[in-house]
Amino acid sequence: MKVYYSLSDFQPLTNAVVTTGTFDGVHIGHRKILSQLNDLAQKHKGESVLLTFFPHPRMVLQPDLELKLLNSQKEKIELLKSTGLNHLIIHPFSLDFSRTSSLDFVRSILVNQIGAKKLVIGYDHHFGRNREGSFEHLKEYGPVYGFDVEEITAQDVEEVTVSSTKIREAISSGTIEVANQYLQYKFPLFGQVVSGERIGHTLGYPTANIQLEDSYKIIPANGVYAVSVEFPHNNNAPKWGICNIGMRPTFGGKFQTIEVHLLDFNGNLYGQNLNLRFYKRLREEMKFDGLEALKLQLQKDEQEARTYFSAL
Repeated sequence: MKVYYSLSDFQPLTNAVVTTGTFDGVHIGHRKILSQLNDLAQKHKGESVLLTFFPHPRMVLQPDLELKLLNSQKEKIELLKSTGLNHLIIHPFSLDFSRTSSLDFVRSILVNQIGAKKLVIGYDHHFGRNREGSFEHLKEYGPVYGFDVEEITAQDVEEVTVSSTKIREAISSGTIEVANQYLQYKFPLFGQVVSGERIGHTLGYPTANIQLEDSYKIIPANGVYAVSVEFPHNNNAPKWGICNIGMRPTFGGKFQTIEVHLLDFNGNLYGQNLNLRFYKRLREEMKFDGLEALKLQLQKDEQEARTYFSAL
């Protein structure tokens, strides 16, 4: 899969089979559409193209929403590589770009800049300035500009909407296993290990404090999770771990932290990048009467996590 960070980097194809959308999460619903796109491209001896945007259009058009995304851009690219897609265009989205008329979007971008011969689009898809362009417009433009329109069924479009909503709700409520089922992979968080207060060391459970690389990523509900920990920039094998997300009420915490204790690990992680993958929520965040009560609970958490991992 070739990746382009602007339409200006892309050379028009002679037979492009194109779809467009945000594809946040690259989940089960999205994969069905991309499979349809790739099948069509193969059938017509063309090349599959996904045109997507960054930042997410709603971040630009509705900044007060504080939209949280399922994937960072890096994650999305890696996930899309596994779908068989030929070309991924990530075009910068801006207020200026949002003013592109629907006709210009079709004529200048889809036809002239990409070389679209087939468009794979949902029945409720809207595009161009103020979302003025519709599926019906595309059907009208097709014969004029030399492309066919393949409709994504209402059922498949609904599946994307339902999956996206359910995944966000599941992550926000901590039912991470439901989110993973729809994602078809373990939900990840990526960040750098920064210095903390070293309270975990005094309890026999040293933790790595994670500062997320991307502030726009959705974060699971506060609580304790069974996770795997990957080391993207060295050859260490992944480790199992216990991750705590929350305010640390036992210590009167004032802001949310993400901390992970790696099982059967000794070493200094400061400054390293870690990728956490969330498997299961073990419990909600709790306030304890003192360090001894907290330590006892951490021992229970460890035992539960080990039992869970050994059954995988």
